[in-house]
Amino acid sequence: MEMSEPASKQQIADASKPSTLAMVLPFGLFMGFLALNGLVTKLAIDLSGDTVPFWLSYPEYWIYPLQALVCGGVMIYCWRQYDFNGIQRPLGTVLMGLLVLAIWIAPQFFPESEGRPEGFDPTLFENDPALYWATVGMRFLRLVVVVPFLEEIFWRGFLMRYMVNEQWRGVAFGTYRPLAFLGVALLFALAHAGPDFWVALITGLLYNALACWTRSLGACVLAHAITNLILGIYIMQTGQWGFW
Repeated sequence: MEMSEPASKQQIADASKPSTLAMVLPFGLFMGFLALNGLVTKLAIDLSGDTVPFWLSYPEYWIYPLQALVCGGVMIYCWRQYDFNGIQRPLGTVLMGLLVLAIWIAPQFFPESEGRPEGFDPTLFENDPALYWATVGMRFLRLVVVVPFLEEIFWRGFLMRYMVNEQWRGVAFGTYRPLAFLGVALLFALAHAGPDFWVALITGLLYNALACWTRSLGACVLAHAITNLILGIYIMQTGQWGFW
């Protein structure tokens, strides 16, 4: 029997590095579900002259939970490939999450603000407590757990490194290069196009700065999760469903 040569240290190191697919797929699937939601919504509008069932008129109430479960499942499957490097500079991380939250909701306190009442409204199910709390629970799972992980894995964990060098796995997390730093912030803002563009641009810059400061993907995830958790509480208290 022919004996194979032992793997070199470089081969072992390369095998332990995350694959591009593991970093990109959860975000790609997330965006795909958003596109599906848009298509189903358009179909419902086209059929508005007929009797349109609830699941077609309000596809976000089943697409978003499915999106959270699928994307979360993919990340769990790929979990061993992610290097979060703990949570470095925890106090600064928490303060960053709170700062981003303040920036995100600040426009609501301007006199000319029209509010954001239109959106994912769980009170549609207030007469069915089980369905209501299941809807709220899945929405918070998506907002506080799934989104922070998949967005930080993609934007800071992959794209900001890829824009430094196509051989991105050899680029340390949090490496600062002006083009990558500004480019990722701009793309992050474009992904949140609409009324949140400018605050999303500032948010992208701040999360990028946190990545460079802490060199910790885990810190970026935590800051993002803190922002989204308190934002979710704010939404539930104020009925500003458009922030979902």
